[in-house]
Amino acid sequence: MSEAAKETVFSDEEVTRRLESELPHWHLENGWIRRRYRTNSWKGTLMVINTVGHLAEAAWHHPDITASYAWVEVRLMNHAAKGITEKDFQLARKIEEVVQWQPAKEGGALEGTPQADMRFSYIKYD
Repeated sequence: MSEAAKETVFSDEEVTRRLESELPHWHLENGWIRRRYRTNSWKGTLMVINTVGHLAEAAWHHPDITASYAWVEVRLMNHAAKGITEKDFQLARKIEEVVQWQPAKEGGALEGTPQADMRFSYIKYD
């Protein structure tokens, strides 16, 4: 039996419930869990795409991505299992953690990207 055959595919109700509690900026649509990240420019869009690409390759679980000048949409679904599985939730959480990371809010030595100066600001945080 393949690994995909052993994976639990969650029902739409289970997915919706988990998204509401674990990933409130994600939603279920047409069999995919989805998230749109807003950016300030093409530079920001490319940075988000590259970040998601790195995480997906490291996880060996690959999303569909659509992009425009000031946004990136990430869609996850386990193709082999033909539905939403734990892999999708885990990768979505990691993408959310990394893309939405704001070091300045942690109070450490890292100040974070200046949001007020459009020369440097690249993502619109939720």
